[in-house]
Amino acid sequence: MLDVRFSSALKAMLLLGHAEEEGSPVLSSTQLARSLDTNPSLVRKLMVPLVQDALVASIRGRSGGVRLGRPADRITLGEIYRSSVGDKPLWAPRPEGPRECLVTHHSAEYFARLTDETEAAVLGALAGRTLADSLDELRAIDRADGTPAPERPLSAPHP
Repeated sequence: MLDVRFSSALKAMLLLGHAEEEGSPVLSSTQLARSLDTNPSLVRKLMVPLVQDALVASIRGRSGGVRLGRPADRITLGEIYRSSVGDKPLWAPRPEGPRECLVTHHSAEYFARLTDETEAAVLGALAGRTLADSLDELRAIDRADGTPAPERPLSAPHP
């Protein structure tokens, strides 16, 4: 099964960044759940590591929810990735079998090296991009698309 923690966390963070730009920086788990097409309980679980890592701030009370923990231009996608995925490796290795030849004798070490190298490249690419950069990229995609995104605030009900 594919792991969607990073893509879900990134989308939630983008929603929070956009909401902040629009003047409504606090979003509830229900609002985020609707935009992520999931349930509020899952959103609250998704927010736990982001709050622990101070990428998101939790606001308690009747009109509570979450907001960005710091400005969008000071949050990197690498931080979001590490926070949401934790120490889980990019790929899971195959279980080792008998060591009968060159491949079976060294494949586990080779795979570990390949995974480390690939993860470093992914983290390097993500570390160079901020949440603010990503919001700018979304606006550029919107302009190039020719069909602008609807201007419905997150608090508005679905049509």
